[in-house]
Amino acid sequence: MSRMIHALSKPQAQVRLVSLFQRLRAGHGCTITQVNQIFQNHVALSSSRKLQGGFRTFSTSEDFSAKKCVPCNAKDLRPMTEETAKELISKVPDWNLVNESGVLKLNRSWKVKSFLKGLELFRLVAEVAESEGHHPDLHLVGWNNVTIEIWTHAVGGLTENDFILAAKINGLPLQDLLRRKAKN
Repeated sequence: MSRMIHALSKPQAQVRLVSLFQRLRAGHGCTITQVNQIFQNHVALSSSRKLQGGFRTFSTSEDFSAKKCVPCNAKDLRPMTEETAKELISKVPDWNLVNESGVLKLNRSWKVKSFLKGLELFRLVAEVAESEGHHPDLHLVGWNNVTIEIWTHAVGGLTENDFILAAKINGLPLQDLLRRKAKN
């Protein structure tokens, strides 16, 4: 707990965190162990200098790739705002934010060496998607143009799950499947 308090940069933020800790413990009857578990599972701090409500709010693609997608049937799951999506898109390099008739999606394209290499790329993505329980739209157009669209169909827009999956796809070993870029 003290590690989290020291990670905050403003003294008043430290007071707020201690105050929150005391309220959870007293007002909700939580034990110290339960409160620590809540903080470990739901409060993330990082080295960013951007503060929101006393907490550091920066994420990196490494942060997303280390996370696990949550089930999309959660009743409180809502699509994120375009403003939030614009803040997060830089955390998943090479992905684009697109708005199709009011539905926000992540989109990325590749040129593969052959039709079979495109299918191999899909197989690698499918393994990650299955393990996360979150499935993208896969497109193979022509013989070597691969496009992946990610969005949470159940909520009609983007959720953190989409950024998690994009980060995990970015971590796949795809270089041997892709055409080499022409040198200028």
